[in-house]
Amino acid sequence: MRQVLAVCLIALASVAAAVEPDEILDDPALEARARDISRDIRCVVCQNEPIDSSNAGVARDLRILIRERLVAGDSDAEVVQYLVDRYGDYVLFKPPFKPTTYALWLAPFALLGLGGVAAASALRRRKAGTAPEGLSPEDEAKVGELMARFDAEMDKKDT
Repeated sequence: MRQVLAVCLIALASVAAAVEPDEILDDPALEARARDISRDIRCVVCQNEPIDSSNAGVARDLRILIRERLVAGDSDAEVVQYLVDRYGDYVLFKPPFKPTTYALWLAPFALLGLGGVAAASALRRRKAGTAPEGLSPEDEAKVGELMARFDAEMDKKDT
């Protein structure tokens, strides 16, 4: 039980260490907004980690930038738009549905559909009886002859 607790505390400490004390705003409402925004912004170095929990230098710079923009009076949407204008839709964990991101949003469904078509086709072929036929009489005779030779060889070794 103590080991599980220790692992949980270490995991929490590593996440808590990402936002450094000198970054935290004095106004709790602004700090909460900054944390909400930074949870939805992707670290451009870590790629699959939000800047809120990333220790990368770029993530720190982005966290500070978000807080500066909020203190300057920008709305949450304006801060996010500023980051998108600067880094592109890549920084968003949930990019918008627009022509440049259609492939990103539709590819999983297309792959799922192709997999379904392939599975249905395979099942249809199996039900239609397109399974390979048995051996021809000539091939069966050859196999029988080879098996007889093999048995004879094995009998020689046994004696």
